[in-house]
Amino acid sequence: MKRVVAIIMLLIGPMAIAQDQYTQGMQKAFQLWGEQKNTEAANLFERISMAEPDNWLPLYYASQINTFASFEEKDKEKLSQQMAKAQELLDLAKAIAPNHPEILVQQAMIHTVWVAFDGATYGPTLSGKVAALYQQALQIDGNNPRVVFSKAEWDMGSAKYFGQDIAPYCKEVARSLELFANFKPETPFHPNWGKERAEATFENCKS
Repeated sequence: MKRVVAIIMLLIGPMAIAQDQYTQGMQKAFQLWGEQKNTEAANLFERISMAEPDNWLPLYYASQINTFASFEEKDKEKLSQQMAKAQELLDLAKAIAPNHPEILVQQAMIHTVWVAFDGATYGPTLSGKVAALYQQALQIDGNNPRVVFSKAEWDMGSAKYFGQDIAPYCKEVARSLELFANFKPETPFHPNWGKERAEATFENCKS
């Protein structure tokens, strides 16, 4: 019996250590990101992904860092490099978790960066793709607050651009806040962002 326990501990030990290294690595990457050390954080997430080949989360966050940093980027060459990296990382995440609603939202955000950068050039080719991605994500998980909010935010922006009423989309933002209030991520490292932005958007709806 002792020998069986010893064998089990030998098997579990490395797994526990690996899990602990993953936890520490993810916490450190989020800390770096919070300190606005975007390059270091993205690189660490990418290194974690190499040790976690079946885990889409590190790749997702590395892609997201490059995406978020690109919304304010004015230099097209630098933007192109960051977005190519964001897409490359997300493609790897897609291979692990195809059609995951969080990954679909991230793909929509990558397209949105280009539309925000030059709407006249990229809007005609990418706007339809963004709308389709959000619709697909909504069909997969209609109670995911990031899906509901991100789609509403996109629809709201489109409505404003075309001079249309945004009231229906404000209702969807309000619905996303209800979903955020009750949302529990699958693990501490699963996506849990968006609530503050949804609250700010809803405040703008009331003004």
